[in-house]
Amino acid sequence: MPEERNVFQKIGDAITDYAPGLAGVLALVPGVGTVPAAAFAAVGALGRAVGLGSQAKPEDVLQAISVDPEIRLKALVAENDFKAEMGRQEIEKLKTELADVQSARQREIEITKTTGKRDTNMIITGWFIILGYIGMMGFLLYHAAHNQPIKDDTGILFMLMGNLVTFVGMVVAYQFGTTRSSQAKTDIIARSQPIK
Repeated sequence: MPEERNVFQKIGDAITDYAPGLAGVLALVPGVGTVPAAAFAAVGALGRAVGLGSQAKPEDVLQAISVDPEIRLKALVAENDFKAEMGRQEIEKLKTELADVQSARQREIEITKTTGKRDTNMIITGWFIILGYIGMMGFLLYHAAHNQPIKDDTGILFMLMGNLVTFVGMVVAYQFGTTRSSQAKTDIIARSQPIK
């Protein structure tokens, strides 16, 4: 692994003046552990730019850029290609998140249409999460006010606190997020009489 990391670092060093974005990604390869997917994507973009293909080995890419007189232009092309691919992946991620939100909204619409009232399980769960968060904040403030540091040798307490904060964010985003106005329209439609 140190040799592989060294190859990524050498590739980054060779293109740092021409493609600082790619060089920055390659500089983030850890000394131990798994090489991030972004680093392989960066090497793949360089491999395509120098004519080796996106599946080229890092060693081959390093060799090619070491002897290529047009590496400046090719590195710029590779960086633009890499940024475009990262942008496409971000768009796909956002599409998935929006589809998930839309699915949750559609579920609530269907329940409201069928039963004539909102899903109380979701409301109760949301309130439990918010009250849990308020309780956690009170607990932390009490200990801070009395200079009593919280000891968590296992890390479980802080992990649970982090999860609770994430859940609070989800509840608030669902209730007051950008799709909230859509939910208000949905409620109006659900209560309205059909046109005859």
